[in-house]
This record gives sequence, structure tokens and C-alpha cells, in this order.
Amino acid sequence: MTDATFAHRFRLRSPNATAVWLCLFDEADQETRIPMTRAGDDWSTDHPTPPGTRYGYRAAGEPPFDVSKLLVDPAATHLDRPFAYDPRLGTSGIDTAALVPKAIVTHLPPPNSLRPPVFRPGGLIYELNVRGFTMLHPEVPADQRGTVAALAHPAIIAHLHKLGVNAVELMPIVAWIDERHLPPLGLSNAWGYNPVVPMALDPRLCPGGMAELRATVAALRTAGIGTILDLVFNHTGESDLAGPTMSFRGLDDAVYAKAPDGTLINDAGTGNTLDFGYPAVRNMTLETLRHFVAQAGVDGFRFDLAPILARSPGFDPTAPIFAAIAADPLLADRIMIAEPWDIGPGGYQLGAFPPTWLEWNDRFRDDLRRFWRGDGSAGALATRLAGSTDVFGAAHTRTVNFVAAHDGFTLADTIAYATRHNEANGEGNRDGHADEVSWNAGREGQGRSEDVRALLATLFAARGTIMLTAGDEFGRTQRGNNNAYAQDNAISWLDWSTRDRELEDYVAGLAAWRRTHPAISDPAIRHDTAWLRLDGARMQPHDWAHASGFVMQLPEGASVRIDRNAGSVRNGVSFAAGSDTSHP
Repeated sequence: MTDATFAHRFRLRSPNATAVWLCLFDEADQETRIPMTRAGDDWSTDHPTPPGTRYGYRAAGEPPFDVSKLLVDPAATHLDRPFAYDPRLGTSGIDTAALVPKAIVTHLPPPNSLRPPVFRPGGLIYELNVRGFTMLHPEVPADQRGTVAALAHPAIIAHLHKLGVNAVELMPIVAWIDERHLPPLGLSNAWGYNPVVPMALDPRLCPGGMAELRATVAALRTAGIGTILDLVFNHTGESDLAGPTMSFRGLDDAVYAKAPDGTLINDAGTGNTLDFGYPAVRNMTLETLRHFVAQAGVDGFRFDLAPILARSPGFDPTAPIFAAIAADPLLADRIMIAEPWDIGPGGYQLGAFPPTWLEWNDRFRDDLRRFWRGDGSAGALATRLAGSTDVFGAAHTRTVNFVAAHDGFTLADTIAYATRHNEANGEGNRDGHADEVSWNAGREGQGRSEDVRALLATLFAARGTIMLTAGDEFGRTQRGNNNAYAQDNAISWLDWSTRDRELEDYVAGLAAWRRTHPAISDPAIRHDTAWLRLDGARMQPHDWAHASGFVMQLPEGASVRIDRNAGSVRNGVSFAAGSDTSHP
């Protein structure tokens, strides 16, 4: 054995297999199969293996086992190439060794020294798609654009500082596969919400692997900016029974939730749903979270379609996964953010997650939009600005307030399109949210500019955590596409050359105002806000139903005036600090 070779233990879970082989691949892609030894539900083998060796697994047994399928290690952290959909991945009896990525034997460095998160509830989260964020950025070197490393570029950090960003929330960077209907349409998945295994970084986004992610997280931390990873634990890219067999389906199909008749449950709308009533799924999730905290030092996680984490089959607010995260020494102080809805039974669970979690608040988004569209009430808006106490209780708000996110219209498109325009997705404009709260403010110019500024100013005046999606600060558009998941092109890439710098400066001013008034961002519910009518008198209960606005007066003397009928945004939303009125 050379110094570069070490006895590597290969181990995986496959309770119902009758035989499992470790498959090693040399530089010529020749395969060597090594039988593995069973111990309970696990299979293992120790083999002298140099770092960089590529490998996979094969498993035999009763269907759905298919020894012709090369299977990716569920615990893989590095892959030799991205996933690419091919119909043969789902066809029984066809060997797929040439079709799936191989895992790479990697000697991970010692874990980072654990430090508290940089981000704290009440700050500003900046949601971004790693690839689309810098693909067109003129200051980022061409060979770095679209990667995790690009986020550490001085020009990017300067932009984040200008906006007062406290944490970036990275849309999925774990390796994903295209949904099988996309390649025939000439499209590809641009968002990454279709992973295959939970810890393997996508080589397109993070070609330097964990070292690249770790370095970027460290650079952002040095700049005072935290990192939150958006992870998908609700389904995998193996989809329904007609989908590909690439990992779990060929090793332990019990990870997928099934109805009593054996059909796959589809609470994620993607063909399959992971079963969090199965201990192996919970263990896999915990191991993944620990991995990214220990190896990369991330601040926390956002969970896509999070009710599935607590469903087996019904949602349980005391589900075991919550207690396990809270009790874990690596995870207990991390930021956990739920997208609190899915399409399953009882799928809307806003306000039902543990009190230490944050939750995306779509009621804030919709009530804010309705007010400025002209058909929403001032009372509903005031409730949202005060921390949504009707949802989260009277002591502490867990809200993540946002006016637009990756899923749905961009902020600029919200006031430019009354209906979706998703024709480019190839689904007859049937995909995406059909009933978004949006409107057409007329021709580009003053009307649209005022509406955008009103929406942004109201967001920055809200109590609790707020979230801004990358590019909304300078007017990005997706041409009315409110479901641009399949547009890995100029539709979803940020166009830095045409950015509205006046709007960007306005947002920077909003952030500066918010920083000087910490009561706004305090997630603790404070009952020391005075609500005034626009004429200065105190709001009475009967005033709220018909008011066109109000003044929110904070205890330190600051106030926010919101007037839907004002002639310009500078009157529509204005800020005062003591006796001086300022216009960010």
C-alpha cells in the first residue's frame, strides 16, 4: 500500500438486498466489482483505495432491485460529473454504468471549529440562485461565473454590504437531475430542486467541492455575512416508478412514502415523497445537516416543502425530526427556516413549526401586495408589519417577510403582469401559480417605479426577519415567467448591465434606515407601537376597514407613514426619525 492509499471503509444501508457489490472504476472506466459483507441492514467492505478513486454500487434482490443499475452512494460528497437524464436510467435490464456520475473517494479535512452563526433572526436574508446570480456579472472572472466561488469576489461582497445583507440564502447547490420532460423540450433545471443524493455538491456550481464551499462561507463570514443553504428533503430526482433508478430506489426503496396499496405518495408534486416516519430518512437528514455545519460552517438551512419533514402521513408539530435537531450539539444553534406548505393533505402549516424556527410568510407577501394593488385592507397590512401576531402568537414572531421569492413573479414583474407568461416552459402556460396577487401598473415609467418603491419600503418597515430575492433591488425581470425553474438562460440570469442603479440606491437607503432603528428588526413582539390615522389622530377599531393608510409610530421616535392615495412614492411611504422626515 502506498502513502497515497488508505484502507477506506465503504458502507451503505440496503435492508432487503441479497447481495451488494462495491464497483471501482479505473481511468479507462473499467469496472471492478468487490462483494460486500452484510451485518444487519448494512453492507460494508474495507478496501485499499487511493483518494480520487471513482466508485458506485450494485445491488441484487427481488424487484425493484436491478443489478444492471449502477447506484450512487447515498453518502457521497463529491461526484465526477453532473447528473444527466437518460430514459435508459429507468429501463429495467439496461446497464447504466456509463450514464450516472461516480462518487469520488475523498479524504475530508478535519471539521471547522464550530462558531456561532453570523446571522440572527431579524436580519436581512438575500435569496440567490448561485448560477444565475453571476453568469452575467462583468467584474467576476469568466471562469468563476456561475459558481459558489464567485460569491466571495470583492465586487459581490461590496454589493451585499451596500444592501445591508446579513445572510445569503443559496438555492440548492447539491447535485440534481433534470425532470424527464425537460430534455425533449430543450430545457434544463435551473433551480436545483431535484436532488438525487443529499450531500454531493453539484460539480457545475461547486467545481472545487467542499473546499470551495468552505472558503466562500469563510469569506462571507469575515465580511459579516452568514450563509444559509436551501436543502430539499421532501423528494429525490428518482421521481415516480417510471423515473430513473440511480441510488435509493436501487438500495432501499422504503425511503419513499407509499399508500396502503403500495403506490407512491406524491405530497411534493414531483412523483415521490420521502417518508420521515422511517428512521433511516431522519438519520440521513441529520447527517446531511451535520456535514454542512461541520465541514463548511454554514449558519443554517431553509427546508423546501417543509411539512413533509413532519408528516407520516399527517403533519405533526411534535415530529421526531424537530426534537432531534434541537438536541443535536452541532445543529441546536443553527438557523432553521421552513417553507411551511406542500400539496399534501393539511399541507398549509404556517405558524405550526417549532418556536425556534423561522417560517416563510406568504400571508405577508399577499397582504402587502393586495394593499398596494388597491383591494387589500390597511388592517391586514398593519398586522403583517407588526410581526403577524395572528399567526405566530403574542410573544415572538418567527416570520420571514418577503414580497417576492424565486418561486413566482419577480418584484418588477409583480406590477407589470396581471397574469403569468410561462410559454417558454413548454407546458402551454399551465405551470406556475395561476392566481398570484399582481397587476399591470401601465407603461414603464413613473407608475411602475412608484409601486416598486412602495412595496420595497413596506418590506423594510416590517418587524422581524425580511428577505429580498437577488436582483429585485435593481428591477430584474423574467418577462412575466413566474415559474422559471427550467430557464437556465437570460430569462433567469441577472442582467447586471441594465440594473436600475437609482432603485438599488433607494434599497440601500432603506437598509440604512432599518439598521438605525433596531426595534423594527427585533423578532420579539413589542406592544409599544402607536398606530395613527393619516391626520395624526389615533386609529380606532372602526378606522381600519376603510383607511387608505396609517402611521406606524415606534417607541424611539421613528415612524413610518403609509398612504395608498399619495401622488408619489415619497409620500406613499415615508420615514421619520424624531422630527426629521427622511426619504431613503
